[in-house]
Amino acid sequence: MNEDLKIEIKKETVEMVFESPYVRVADLQYAPGRHYYDATRRRPQELVAVMPDEEFRAMLPDGVSCIVVLDMPGEEPRLLLSREFRYPAGRFMLSVPAGLMDERDKEEADPVLSTARREIREETGLEVGEKDSVRVVNPVLFSSPGLTDETNALVCAVLHPAGLEALSQEGAEGSEQFDGFALLTKETAADILRQGRDGEGNFYSMFTWAALLYFVMGLWKETP
Repeated sequence: MNEDLKIEIKKETVEMVFESPYVRVADLQYAPGRHYYDATRRRPQELVAVMPDEEFRAMLPDGVSCIVVLDMPGEEPRLLLSREFRYPAGRFMLSVPAGLMDERDKEEADPVLSTARREIREETGLEVGEKDSVRVVNPVLFSSPGLTDETNALVCAVLHPAGLEALSQEGAEGSEQFDGFALLTKETAADILRQGRDGEGNFYSMFTWAALLYFVMGLWKETP
């Protein structure tokens, strides 16, 4: 890296200009009189911008997004998505099972996979069983690093339920609102990828796009 271009944001120059129980805005003063603002869920001492390289490369994500594939006997594999109300967009959008990492998840041997199993159970009603596979696709993905330091891990879970009777969205918590599932074949998923819109003509998130692409490319079949 060109040392002349190195920018170091120091803890002592960071100021929280807005704080609430759910989101904060940090002023990342990176030079005298120079300010950049970061929307974050993190407390001041946990901001990504001030982490040393070693801590940054070992950090846990804020949440986990799951690529859930249903591979059932005698059935064509399906990508399991849901229609979840996204408040900043003001409408239901095609979404992957996802959620924030809890403090109790961080105490587990593998916090990312623990979060993934819990979110799949809460948002789909399905349990990850012994014959199922669940693996990390990417440990930390930034949502929009020009606006926020929020991150998600991307996990692939291949489930083999005998049927779909257990599918449920009754485990939704807090502000979560759902309006049913979308079980996509490879062909349907590819159509949504090409169009850039779901079956109702609506846009969707980058993490949904990643799940669609991963499924259509058949990467979910790879042995962990």
